[in-house]
Amino acid sequence: MRIWSSPTPYERVALFGGIYSNHLALAAALTDAADRGAEALFCLGDLGAFGPHPDKVFPLLEKTGAIVMQGNYDASLASGRDDCQCGYTDPRDNHFARLSYQYTFRNTSAANKAWLGTLPGALRFRVGRQFVHCCHGSPRLINEFLWESTTPDALLRRFLDQTAADVLCCTHTGITWERRLPDGRMAVNVGAIGRPENDGNTHVWYALLTAGREVGVEFIPVPYDHEALAAEKEGEGIPGEFVETIRTGWWTTCLESLPAKERARGRF
Repeated sequence: MRIWSSPTPYERVALFGGIYSNHLALAAALTDAADRGAEALFCLGDLGAFGPHPDKVFPLLEKTGAIVMQGNYDASLASGRDDCQCGYTDPRDNHFARLSYQYTFRNTSAANKAWLGTLPGALRFRVGRQFVHCCHGSPRLINEFLWESTTPDALLRRFLDQTAADVLCCTHTGITWERRLPDGRMAVNVGAIGRPENDGNTHVWYALLTAGREVGVEFIPVPYDHEALAAEKEGEGIPGEFVETIRTGWWTTCLESLPAKERARGRF
């Protein structure tokens, strides 16, 4: 696996995952991060999914110089797979995952698929004196779900040891959380900017890391024109379940992978 690394430490960086073709939220997040003084922008993968118009995200990332790594969606699109490698086991979840992936595959250009194939599988850099390792799912599996309620400290310590990192950052679940271990090291799920967090709010989230004696973590809410995105989805014939999530802030698909505590926070 190729790892992108930077020899130069940063003071403040923005991290976001799961763009899911949401070019409107991506544009808002990139602007917000720049306004907050982020020196670098890091995308932890999954540029496409759920629609609409996946090719609209690529020029936004290129224009801002964001550093992008592969998620499971990106790896599948680049290699021409017939599924998204999302890691679902429930038949209903897999049904909607297939619809999402098929749309994204049809509407992503050959040039952009080829570019996705060039992306690294992990990112490594310093924030102040702290080493940060970024993965999509986990350091061992691109589609592993690291949920707050079911990920033990011992597993996080193992991942941090294996990657020689002070901070481990991931995405894939679409829900933000952070945990600082007794030894001072920490794990951060940066969430997703492609869809809301299953909390009844329409905004999305990214993470801001700031150098200090310990790395500071702030989760930033990003409001955007979600009604415009919903209308675009409808215009593309995207399933109504995906549109409802954008309009209400509640997940209607990909629910069976949620642990009991995370699912209990949602409506369905």
